[in-house]
Amino acid sequence: MNKFTIMTDSCCDLPIDFIERNNIPFVSLTCNFNEKEYYDDFGKSLSSEDFFNKIRQGEIPKTSQPSSQIIYEKFKELALFGNDIIYICVSSGLSGTLNSANIAKSAIGEEFPNTKIYIVDILTSSLGQGLMVIKAEEMRKNGASFEEIIDYLENIKQYLNTYITVDDLSFLKNGGRISSTAAILGTVLHIKPILTLNHEGRVIPVLKVKGRKKSINTLADIVKERIENPENETISICHGDCLDGALSLKNAILEKVKIKDVLINNIGPVVGSYSGPNALAVFFIGKHRQHHMIKN
Repeated sequence: MNKFTIMTDSCCDLPIDFIERNNIPFVSLTCNFNEKEYYDDFGKSLSSEDFFNKIRQGEIPKTSQPSSQIIYEKFKELALFGNDIIYICVSSGLSGTLNSANIAKSAIGEEFPNTKIYIVDILTSSLGQGLMVIKAEEMRKNGASFEEIIDYLENIKQYLNTYITVDDLSFLKNGGRISSTAAILGTVLHIKPILTLNHEGRVIPVLKVKGRKKSINTLADIVKERIENPENETISICHGDCLDGALSLKNAILEKVKIKDVLINNIGPVVGSYSGPNALAVFFIGKHRQHHMIKN
């Protein structure tokens, strides 16, 4: 039986100590401020706090996906050690990283025909993607096969729920998620949209609420309504440099439903470029993605 490795990219927003402790290979997306490029590498090159402070000071970030060459080099590094690869990749609905990975996979196939590479379009990002990396690595260590892990990931990803609220609508506007008119009107009316990722891994709005406290309580209500088997599940919460908000969301959830564990971490620079400061997102296994709450 060939050895195999769980690999990911920096959009998973996992804590750096998990990445290092488990030797998880990854490729970095990049963030650019005023023509200075930073690797999105779990806070080593640019901390979450420094990133969001730059945004708060008016700097506008630009992001880039890794080239196929960069992913090829990472694949080759693993293939040289005789490893097959399961790459848990950020949603194709959010980034072109999957395209780069497929090009790299084709090149590796010519050079290392006996190396198996399977790329999972996980259809989410940030700590939702991170949750699946954690689960896949646990399965690998517990003796699950290459095929068993792929089957699990492919079967579970439509049940991996992502719900988000943002504080500043301009980042959604700049990312093409809402119109300029909607952003201006929402800001004036203190509207905090609740967003999700649909079955194609694309951002869609599902609810509109007024005010920060209401948006946090609404996220908690969604978790209670949609989560399944909560006492055996870990949920994850990520935040745009607003730990107090993340802890408030955690407490609001735990008041409504008993959860096995809650993982909290920062949103990284690439995801944060589109969600902005003070964004909150929660990820959990629950009802199928196509069965979303009705927009109001």
